[in-house]
Amino acid sequence: MSKFLIKQASIVNEGKIKIADVLIVDERIQNIAPSISASNANIIDAEGFYLIPGMIDDQVHFREPGLVHKADIHSESKAAVAGGITCFMDMPNTIPNTLTQILLEEKYAMASKQSFANYSFFMGVSKNNLEEALKTDSENVCGISDDGLYFNHEEGILANYPDFLEKLFSRTETLVALHSEDDNIIKINTAKYQATFGNEIPVQLHAKIRSEEACIKATERILNIAKKHNTRLHVLHISTLAEANLFDNTTAIRQKRISAEACVHHLWFTEKDYERFGNKIKWNPAIKTEGDKNGLLQTLLDNKLDIIATDHAPHLLSEKKGNYFESKSGAPLVQHALPILLELHHQGKISLEKIVEKTSHHVAEIYRMKDRGYIREGYFADLVLVDLNNHWKVTPDNLFYKCKWSPMDNYQFKSKIIKTFVNGQLVYDNGNLNETVKGKRLQFEKTR
Repeated sequence: MSKFLIKQASIVNEGKIKIADVLIVDERIQNIAPSISASNANIIDAEGFYLIPGMIDDQVHFREPGLVHKADIHSESKAAVAGGITCFMDMPNTIPNTLTQILLEEKYAMASKQSFANYSFFMGVSKNNLEEALKTDSENVCGISDDGLYFNHEEGILANYPDFLEKLFSRTETLVALHSEDDNIIKINTAKYQATFGNEIPVQLHAKIRSEEACIKATERILNIAKKHNTRLHVLHISTLAEANLFDNTTAIRQKRISAEACVHHLWFTEKDYERFGNKIKWNPAIKTEGDKNGLLQTLLDNKLDIIATDHAPHLLSEKKGNYFESKSGAPLVQHALPILLELHHQGKISLEKIVEKTSHHVAEIYRMKDRGYIREGYFADLVLVDLNNHWKVTPDNLFYKCKWSPMDNYQFKSKIIKTFVNGQLVYDNGNLNETVKGKRLQFEKTR
């Protein structure tokens, strides 16, 4: 039996902050009280620190299998727990693409041996595997997604194929998570700028190519079809204020049939940052205007957008170089996502309570996760201890990403992740990893 007693932490949970003790026995939180005594417990003095539920990241690309030269489940889950992320959900664009139930279960088997964090994997959906995708067990799998996949082996994402969406949305009983951009508009914009610049399109034009119009047209399309069929739809990485305003904030989180997220990089960077960072901040959907950045944060606060994710998508630094068409989109973020949000807190833009709501509580509600996402007696002890006044700088020496770079290189953070617990086990302790800890497969309610 393992036992930890966290003393006098400032607990951020369910819209409140209170100072209390937390007793962890084995995997779960046994007691929360103003003062607790426990024999044979490992005592952690948390006075002056904040205890929060671990971040649950519903959109990562850990690259295994098939792309392990740039990332793998072991390395990226290590970075995740170092950044206060205790659960992740991984996308199907590995090699081979996760388009069969057998391939899906193979990823779970890999994670059971390698992952420091709790895990789930999306089942991929494409042109020829609808029946296979519909077999997905909603209690053991987070959902179905096309993120990072081509619909017909050549081009296109699912949002551009309304006839197929009708079939999927009318039949699925599990959550569907979609990337939403209009391929035709992107093609037209690309041709326009290629006519002027050839292959040397400046990365600053990425936001004009993958434009607000491309985002909003596709999002309107998928929302209309989802509403028609009452589908449980989750829209990934909303990047524009115009899109965010399409979503409802009048329905309680557990009653929403359509939910949506913002990603950390869209809340931190703007198109002005392309000049400094270049391809390092080239993501799909693109980072856009200052107005979009501020608008996304406001719509999160207003509950039009429900959660915050990372879209962690590492590439080797060499893969980020080259011309516009050669440079790959995506960057590593799991180790620094929560510290970035804490920077926004220091700037007075978001409260600690709201950060916890958007990174833990609401993710657990949207996916109907069992016994996670809150600091409650009887729940799994997925907990993070944070020092809000501990400055540190991002350097190559403290990166856990396999690709060994970050868009936050040399940034000086004001807050530091001190300890991370996964299922009651202290997996990360002030820079040190307990290599013996392994996460668990996430479980969900059958009805989403």
